[in-house]
Amino acid sequence: MNTLKCKLNLMPFALLCVLLSICGLKAQEKKVVFVIIDGIAEDMLSKANTPNLDEIANVGSLVPAYVGGEKDGYSQTPTISAVGYNTLLTGTWVHKHNVFGNSIKAPNYNYPTVFELFEKRWPEKRTAVFSTWLDNRTKLIGEGLEGTSYLKMDYAFDGFELDTVAFPHDADREFIKNIDEKVATEAARYIKENGPDLSWVYLQFPDDMGHKFGDSPELYEAIAFEDALMGRLWEAISYRKQQFDEDWLLLITTDHGRTAEDGKHHGGQSRRERNIWMITNKDKLNTYAQNHRIAMVDLLPTMVDFLDLEVDEDVRLEWDGVSLLSEVDMINLKGIYNEQNHSIDLSWEQLKGSPKADVYLATSNNKNFGGEDNYKKVGKVKLSKEGYSIDLRDDSVEKFYKVVLKSSNTTLNTWIINE
Repeated sequence: MNTLKCKLNLMPFALLCVLLSICGLKAQEKKVVFVIIDGIAEDMLSKANTPNLDEIANVGSLVPAYVGGEKDGYSQTPTISAVGYNTLLTGTWVHKHNVFGNSIKAPNYNYPTVFELFEKRWPEKRTAVFSTWLDNRTKLIGEGLEGTSYLKMDYAFDGFELDTVAFPHDADREFIKNIDEKVATEAARYIKENGPDLSWVYLQFPDDMGHKFGDSPELYEAIAFEDALMGRLWEAISYRKQQFDEDWLLLITTDHGRTAEDGKHHGGQSRRERNIWMITNKDKLNTYAQNHRIAMVDLLPTMVDFLDLEVDEDVRLEWDGVSLLSEVDMINLKGIYNEQNHSIDLSWEQLKGSPKADVYLATSNNKNFGGEDNYKKVGKVKLSKEGYSIDLRDDSVEKFYKVVLKSSNTTLNTWIINE
């Protein structure tokens, strides 16, 4: 393939399982649930009555987050619902996953979702989706489609927005509220009784109240309503942990914020539209998560990390986020083409960890079309310098460059579009 092709080794969790088996013990099964509650800006949590979310955060962590990619950069991503969902699912910004709006016209399945990665590694394990919007399964997850290798969810509870007999559509959007309750109630029941290995819960009602009323008692009441539903889910997970000695990762977030003026809209790049939040039941997050505003794209690597899920190197190279659990050596890789010197000038921010990293360069974007990119190693850097210039004087000028910075713990990538 190229100089970045990985050599798969026995994963730490797998090795642990072998050792425990020899000793006659059993490792805890790891399970993941991630939740998206639509349309709640970061500042809204402190203004709403959220005792259940507060309890989960007190057990674990509440961290500031953002959506929208790099503002005014090549990865700038609309702060729109389906765009945010797919950003979480794939660990990439819109320039890769290609979902620019809620119509979901042409998702790029060459950037696989966490469900496809999970199914490829563990087809025998169980997946589930509980959603107030059918397109999450049929278009974003891409169930049954050629592009996802005909992925099949083990359990799906969705599509009720299409049942206008059981849920007649009304101007006050009470039908969405009722569907949210039905979806969350079933999610809690199914998780408590069956303990699926990877689950997604999606709830919509606060976004509807935001669009209709903006910053208002109605919106904050909707947030409180969803908090009560999270209480049911938290009870189910707590039951599984106590009764079956399972290790659960719960991630709760939102897909976008709201406009600063009145809270009715979203889609742009204002601070309030970009600033979101994430709550997890885990309290031991890494230095990056503790000291920086994390990104929506960080949640997929976090789930993969927690599950000890083996992922092909060519997929990892495309992720735009990093794990919130394991050590991260550096963040915020950026590159600029220097026309005068015919070089690419890189910058990053070093965190604790490995002192050195390798730099790789490709001038293709074949991954976007299902192919492979030919990376070549162009340098080895001291991360403490937080900068490096790739000398291109012996090469022709290209319109596109893709750079990877890879240390023992962290892989970052950036694009340079030379217009």
